[in-house]
Amino acid sequence: MAALDALPDVCAAVAGRVPVLFDSGVRRAADVLKALALGARAVLVGRPYLYAMAVAGEAGVRMVIRNLMAELDLTLGLCGLASVADVDRGLVTEARA
Repeated sequence: MAALDALPDVCAAVAGRVPVLFDSGVRRAADVLKALALGARAVLVGRPYLYAMAVAGEAGVRMVIRNLMAELDLTLGLCGLASVADVDRGLVTEARA
């Protein structure tokens, strides 16, 4: 089972008693929005940081953060949202086979 598929059940199980942080396969802003819409309180971005640091050190990490934030801003706008505070479950639907 993919971590993103398990996220709604995890959030339901903790019922707001603890914040749920999501960190699994996050590569782009759309991944961040999906995780937030499915109940994550925050989204962690580990692997892109590591790749950037290996290639270009601190400057690479800064670039990854800057690019992810710009992509997040653009993706929010494309979804008709002004900020991540506006993200809710209505942003995503379940795929049907």
